[in-house]
Amino acid sequence: MAKIKLKNVSFGYNDGFSVINNVSISVLEGEFVSVIGPSGCGKSTILNLLAGLNFPTGGSILLDGRRIVGPGSERGVVFQHYSLFPWMTARQNIVFGLKQVNRAKTKKELEKVAAEYLEQVGLREFADKYPAQLSGGMQQRVAIARAFAMDSDILLMDEPFSAVDAINRMALQELLLNLWDNGAKRKTIVFVTHDVDEAILLSDRVVLMSAGAGMIKDDMAIDFKRPRNRTALLKSAAFSELRNTMVDLLYDDLLEQNGVEAAL
Repeated sequence: MAKIKLKNVSFGYNDGFSVINNVSISVLEGEFVSVIGPSGCGKSTILNLLAGLNFPTGGSILLDGRRIVGPGSERGVVFQHYSLFPWMTARQNIVFGLKQVNRAKTKKELEKVAAEYLEQVGLREFADKYPAQLSGGMQQRVAIARAFAMDSDILLMDEPFSAVDAINRMALQELLLNLWDNGAKRKTIVFVTHDVDEAILLSDRVVLMSAGAGMIKDDMAIDFKRPRNRTALLKSAAFSELRNTMVDLLYDDLLEQNGVEAAL
């Protein structure tokens, strides 16, 4: 049985504006699935529905066979903008998240877990710094550490690296893969991105959304073996072929949406 199942899901507003239409996606336990497409295609809407922040106007969304009825501790969310409390230190931000799912543990126990994850993301020496004292990349490391520390079965990630520079983006991608791949059990991840290269590097599957239509254009398996070596992968003919196929699909869809013949 799929860990997450969207079946013929639609979402729209009372004014008749439709965001997604008849979307069906299944995600297996421990699978890393990226959703990619242009702005306005419904990627973030799907993530909000999975988080229980909105509800479908058609179809159904199941988690372990049960309908999602709201937010839950089994789903962690990492947003594009770091979503840290500015009046709390890095350690306190993580401890606050842990309290929501570990109310029986003492403050000392929670701080120990927070320290372990800050160590894993390379921020042990910055535990007592406030968000304003950290770079954007560091803040996102704290947000990722908090999400993994909370030990949710599912991570929902909405363009989490788009606000950082290219070097930090690569570092955060490697960090995410290491945390996901080296734990006792892989978490199920649904990851929204605009970046084709990022989607291929990280994912087991990539779902391509159609521009303007709010529908799935393709669902592509990424068969490269793990762990993945970034340099070797980017230089491979198989990567180039897959990347070109995705870019062509997205570009042809864009041309169709703008009323331009793809042959041009």
